[in-house]
Amino acid sequence: MRRKAPANLHVPAILLTPAGLVIVALTLVPIGFLVFTSFTDYDKRTLFTGVYNFVGFQQYTAVLSSAAFWEALVRTVLFTAAMVAGSVVIGMGVSQLMLRTGVIVRYLVTIVLIVAWAMPNVATSKVWVWLFQPGYGVIPWLITQLHVFGNVTQKDFTNSFWGALVIIWLLVVWQAVPFIALTLFAAQTQIDQSLIEAARIDGASEWRVYFNITLPFLRPTLGLMTILSIIWDFNVINQIILVAGVQVLKPIATLGVWSYLTAFVNSDVGSGAAIAVITTILLLGITSIYIRNLLKSGEEF
Repeated sequence: MRRKAPANLHVPAILLTPAGLVIVALTLVPIGFLVFTSFTDYDKRTLFTGVYNFVGFQQYTAVLSSAAFWEALVRTVLFTAAMVAGSVVIGMGVSQLMLRTGVIVRYLVTIVLIVAWAMPNVATSKVWVWLFQPGYGVIPWLITQLHVFGNVTQKDFTNSFWGALVIIWLLVVWQAVPFIALTLFAAQTQIDQSLIEAARIDGASEWRVYFNITLPFLRPTLGLMTILSIIWDFNVINQIILVAGVQVLKPIATLGVWSYLTAFVNSDVGSGAAIAVITTILLLGITSIYIRNLLKSGEEF
């Protein structure tokens, strides 16, 4: 019996090398530099002279002892919770709507969702700012026509604390719903319809069918969508900077925005890097909890 020649073990490594080099250059190196910078007093002087000093955990101590950090953290958690809840709930509703529409309407809804999802952050943010623009914005005009809040056509919502928060919430949810809705719709199409038909024959209402059959089946997908939404919404920066006016940018700043303002506006790159590292550690902690629960649920099956 002839022995087969051993496979070339170097081929997989050779094929993966280009992608690996890109990942190292664009992801691992910047992360490493970020962590390194967080242990230095890197600032505007360093940008011009290249001179910096190692300060150990001094940046982390200063950040964690700052009241502004805890205020930004609470603001980030609350804002993230509101955006995730809105995105998931509305996404679930849209996915249900797609299941109950005809083929043509479903295709139209799918196209609209994909277009909304594919729009760049900058373009989308500017469109939403225009919608609320004082003087000629569509949304202030519509609100005025309700004759409930008076004439708000000249109100600058982007420079109002609550106005800016509402616009950013609407913007982020509008961008997140398509992915969640399409993913949940795809998952729901895999449910055994005989179970739903049997429940309906037994007299179960649509709400009972959804909560007792559909929702348990969607639980893994919903868990994944929730943790991804938490990661995305926790890191929302562009929309806040592009939408919020100068007067309210600092009062509504999340951890990501605070890190940006510290590093690039105040030129305290070391402190900004420390804030970013702390934010990453918090997100890793949240992700690890989800992965642990996912592994436990996998063991049960």
